[in-house]
Amino acid sequence: MRVRIWDLPLRLFHWLLVAAVVAAFVAAKIGGNAMVWHGRAGLLIIGLLVFRLVWGFAGSTHARFASFVRGPAAIRAYLKGEWFGAGHNPIGALSVLAMLGLLAAQAATGLFANDDVAFEGYLYPLVNAAVSDKLTGVHKLLEPALMLLVLLHVGAIIFYTRIKKESLVLPMITGWKDLPIETPAPRSGGFVAFLVAALVAAGVVYVATGQWLPPPPVVETPAF
Repeated sequence: MRVRIWDLPLRLFHWLLVAAVVAAFVAAKIGGNAMVWHGRAGLLIIGLLVFRLVWGFAGSTHARFASFVRGPAAIRAYLKGEWFGAGHNPIGALSVLAMLGLLAAQAATGLFANDDVAFEGYLYPLVNAAVSDKLTGVHKLLEPALMLLVLLHVGAIIFYTRIKKESLVLPMITGWKDLPIETPAPRSGGFVAFLVAALVAAGVVYVATGQWLPPPPVVETPAF
């Protein structure tokens, strides 16, 4: 049975997040003037994560956290081969939550971080130099953990493709998935839910840019 599992907003979120994470990583490794783009990619990541959070409660059936975040019993059933579901499996759900949480922590600390040269996070003025340095350290510490999680994610995709003969990538592109048994058609999130999620995300991104902060005081140079 062919069912549309992933809605368009979720698919756009997924691939935009991939692009934003890659852009942020590359810009950070280049450094210098590219750090401006590192910050911009971070803002995009924040907006996407907030959108996903709202969409996880107001979106379509399989995008909702309630549809795939299960307890230990579901995990045990999956490991025994006794679980069936149309969306994320119980182990995949843990991966999704870990990825979203780690990215959120990485993006949040980046707002207050600095590179000891010229780049400062958008909300750097809200903290002193000592706090910024500590958050910068956390930001750097989280990078290898995030890279490991990404590698595990890619490894899972390869495992499913090669061993289980099930593509995880194609459904995230087309939205459609072939299921072995008849499954109820998923419920759509709707335009109003999408609009609310997009507006909330845009509002959080605006706050993250720090544009609402008062301009720094002008230091006057004494005339001689």
